Amino acid sequence: MDENSALIEQILREDELEYRGLSRSYNKDEEWQTVSYKKRHSKQPNSDNSLPDRRPDDGATTSDVFRAIEEHSEERRRRMSVPQVATPVTGEGSKRHSDEDDDSDAEVSAAVVEVKKVKQKKPKKPKVTVSEAAARIDAGDLGAFLVDITGSYEKQEDIQLMRFADYFGRAFASVSSSQFPWLKTFRESTVAKMVDIPLSHVPEDVYKMSVDWLNQRSFDALGSFVLWSLDSILADLASHQGTGKSSKKVVQQASSKSQVAIFVVLAMVLRRKPDVLISLLPIMRENPKYQGQDKLPVTAWIIAQTAQGDLAVGLYMWVRVLLPMLSGKSSCNPQARDLILQLVERILSFPKARTILINGAVKKGERLVPPSALEVLMRVTFPAPSLRIKATERFEAIYPILKEVALAGSSGSKAMKQVAQHILTIAIKAAGEGIPDLSREASDIFIWALTQNPECYKQWDMLYLDNLEASIVVLRKLSDEWKEHSVKDPKGDRLRETLSSFKQKNEKELKNAEDATRIALLKDADKRRKLILRKLSQGRGCMKHMVIVSAAVAVGAVVVSQNMQSWDMKKVLEIFN
Repeated sequence: MDENSALIEQILREDELEYRGLSRSYNKDEEWQTVSYKKRHSKQPNSDNSLPDRRPDDGATTSDVFRAIEEHSEERRRRMSVPQVATPVTGEGSKRHSDEDDDSDAEVSAAVVEVKKVKQKKPKKPKVTVSEAAARIDAGDLGAFLVDITGSYEKQEDIQLMRFADYFGRAFASVSSSQFPWLKTFRESTVAKMVDIPLSHVPEDVYKMSVDWLNQRSFDALGSFVLWSLDSILADLASHQGTGKSSKKVVQQASSKSQVAIFVVLAMVLRRKPDVLISLLPIMRENPKYQGQDKLPVTAWIIAQTAQGDLAVGLYMWVRVLLPMLSGKSSCNPQARDLILQLVERILSFPKARTILINGAVKKGERLVPPSALEVLMRVTFPAPSLRIKATERFEAIYPILKEVALAGSSGSKAMKQVAQHILTIAIKAAGEGIPDLSREASDIFIWALTQNPECYKQWDMLYLDNLEASIVVLRKLSDEWKEHSVKDPKGDRLRETLSSFKQKNEKELKNAEDATRIALLKDADKRRKLILRKLSQGRGCMKHMVIVSAAVAVGAVVVSQNMQSWDMKKVLEIFN
C-alpha cells in the first residue's frame, strides 16, 4: 500500500505540473501557444513496464486505486481540452491571415505596377486650336439650334442665352487651356491685336447669325448675361492669380475649356449691343471686384469690344473707367498707362472718328467727355516741366480731339450754358497754379466759357479776388489776343461791366492790403484791366466812325443815283474827263 500511495502521489504530481505548465502557456501575453507533453510521453513507457512488478497481489485493491487515478486524470483532461482545441485553431488562423495578407499585398503591388504601365502607354489626345474648333461650327446647325431654343424657352430669355453660350462651350470643349492662354496673351499683346481675340476665328456666317439672334433679345436679359460672363472671366482670372477661397464664392467658375466660348459670346453681345455696358457702369463702379489694376487687361478688352460696335460708347466707357486711373496712384505704372493710351488712340484712329465723336458728344443725356474728365486731361497733358514723361507727348497728340468733344454742343443752349459755368470753375483754378503750359491752356478754356454764357462774367466777378493770379493770366490773354476776342464779342458790354466791378474791388482791396505780394498782384491786375478798357473804347470809337462813314457813303450814293437819271451821258463823260 505504501508503494501504491507513492505511485499515486507521483502521478498526481506529474498531472499537476502539466496543468500548471499549460496554464502558463495559455496566459502568457494573453495569446494561444502550442503545448507539448514531452514529460508525460517520456514517463508513460516506464510506468507501464513497472506496474506489473509493483502491482500487489490484491487485484481488487489495485483496480480501485487506478480507477480513481484515471477518473481524476480524465477530469483534468476535460478541463484542459478547451485550450488544447483552441490552440491549433488560432495558430492555423494566424498563419492563414498572414498568408492572405501576403497574397493581398502581392496582388496590390502587381496592380499598381500594371496601372503605371497602362498610364505610360496611354496615347496622347491630339491638340485642337481655337481656329480649328471654330472652323467646325456649322451655321446651319447653329440656326436650327437657335430656332429650337427660341421656341422651347419663348418667355425665358435668360435660359436662351445660357443655352446659346453652352452651344459654343461644346463647340470649343476640345480646346485646352494651353491652346488658349488668354491672360498671358492679353498681357503681352497690343490692344489692336487683343481686340480680335478670339472672335476673329469664328466664321463670318456664324458670327452674323449669332449677332442677328442676339439683337432680338431684351436689353435687361443681355445685361444680366454680360454680367454673368464678366464674372466668369474674373473668376478664371482670380484662379490664375491664386487668390483666396472667398473670391470663388462669388460666381460658379466655368471650366478652363469653356473660357473660349465665354469670350466669344461676350464679344458678340458687346459689339452688337454696346449700350448694355453703359447700363452696367454703376455696378462696375460700386463693386470692388470689377476694379483694380490687375483687372485692367480684361477691362480694356471689354471696352475695346464696345468701341468696335459704337465709337461713342467706347469713348464714354474709357473716360469713366480708365481715365480716372491716370490721376491716381496707378498712374505711376508705365504698363497700365500704355494700355490705357493704346485704347483711346485706337478709338480716335478710326475713320471719321472726330466727326462721329463730336456729333455724338452727348450720350443718353451725358457728355462723352464731362468737365471733370477735361480737367484730368489738361493736367496729364500739361504737367510741370519737371514732371514730363514719355507718355506726355502721346497725351498732347490726343488732347485736341478730346478737348473738342468736351466743348462740343449747341452754342447758347441751356445745357451748354451749364457746362460753361462748370468748366469756368475748373479752368480758373488750373490757370492760377503757376504752371506755364497749364495756365495758358486753362485761360484759353476760361475765355471760351465767357463766350458761351454771359452769366460766366458774373461768376468771374465773384471768383476774382480769391483767384487773383488766375484772373491776371486771363486778363493778359484777353489783352494779347484782343483781335480774336473782339470778333467773338464785338460789343463787349458784359466785359466792360465786369472790368468796372474789378476797378472798385481793386481800389477797396488796395486800401486794406498789407502784404507786398498781394499789393503787386492787385496793381498788375488793374494795369491789365485799364489796357483792355482802352482797347474796348478804341474799338467802340472806330465802330462809331465806321458807322458815320458808312451812313455818309450811303446818302451820297442815293443822291448820285437820283441825279444820274436827269443827266445825259455826254455830260457824265465830260465830268469824268
